This record gives sequence, C-alpha cells and structure tokens, in this order.
Amino acid sequence: MNRPAAPIRLHRLALSGHCHRVELMLSLLQLPYETVDVDLLKGEQHMPAFKALNAFGQVPVIQDGGVTLADSNAILVYLESRYATGRFLPRDPVGAAQVQRWLSAAAGWLAFGPAAARVIKLFGRSDDPVPAQQRAARLFDAMEVELGRTDWLAGREPTLADIALYSYTVSAPEGGVSLQPYPRIREWLARVEAMPRFLPMPRSPVGLAA
Repeated sequence: MNRPAAPIRLHRLALSGHCHRVELMLSLLQLPYETVDVDLLKGEQHMPAFKALNAFGQVPVIQDGGVTLADSNAILVYLESRYATGRFLPRDPVGAAQVQRWLSAAAGWLAFGPAAARVIKLFGRSDDPVPAQQRAARLFDAMEVELGRTDWLAGREPTLADIALYSYTVSAPEGGVSLQPYPRIREWLARVEAMPRFLPMPRSPVGLAA
C-alpha cells in the first residue's frame, strides 16, 4: 500500500459526521495524519484562509502533499483510490455502482435526515426536526431491508458505503431518531466497530446527556 510522504492534514470539526468518516478512513488505512480544528461557531470556515482551501466554506478538507481536496465522499474516494487500491471500492462496474448508490444516499437522505435532525438538537435550532426525523426513518427502513440480504451495504465485504453511512447512523439518537426498531442496522454498526483500527464517532453533549 502506498504511503503519504508527510502526514495528511485534516481540517475538521470533531463532532461532524462528515469529518469523522474521513478520519475513520484514515485510521482504517493506517495513514499518518494531523488534525486542524475549525471553529464553525466562530465562523472560521468563512475566513479567507479557509475559503482558499474550500470555496464552499465547509469541512472537511484534506491537504495531502500538493493535493487539497474538500467534500467528505470525494475525500473517501481519493484516499481509497490512492492508498487502498480496491480494498474499499470495487473496480468492477456493478460493485462500483452499488457503492456510488450509497454515497449518493449519504449526500442526500443521510445528510438531510439523521444528520440534519442531530444538528437541530445539537445547536438548539428553532427548525422543526420532524421532517428530518421522517427522512431518517425512510432511510433506515431501506437500510434495514438491504442488510437483511448481506452483512454490508454494498456487498459481502466492507466498502466506502459502510464508512460513509456509519457516523450519522450511529449518532442518530442524538437527533431524536431511535435505532431500536432496526436490529439489522445495530448489528451492522457492531460489525463496523469491530473492524481493525476502528475510530469511534465522538458523542455530542446531547448524546452524553441522553
């Protein structure tokens, strides 16, 4: 497996599931990295220095030598393609498409479902969490069906699909979405957590108080 010439820099918010999925990938691949915490509440993501790294003003961002890359799913694909070469992303057309299906779900149903519900609770926003919680339920219903067919979301082995979906699924209760109705999802979470060099998702103050 290739190794970076110097530690990869990960610009992150520690409680962000988008950032955690990248940090989990770095840990699973045993890649050296260092973290740079970005204070979103203070608006550091909108400062010129950070906007030069990501014009959208969002975390995570990685710097790997001469490569600067934003968007958590794009970063997962980059890290896998450069350093894992097929371990977490099948190279056959059907396998690759199955993974992409779940990366799309992570950017859609997951982000606007359990992730959004968690943000509302975590930051005490006035938004109604019910629509996000309902989207979370629809996503988890679909995942529960898929996980009845196979141990992993996109095949018989763990892939980027599992890494991308893990963080905001395990933290869904922090947004008022119970995982108790989903035994297969809970078994899948345990399988992810049993992977060598697994890195836990940090629990928010909401989760710690629950």
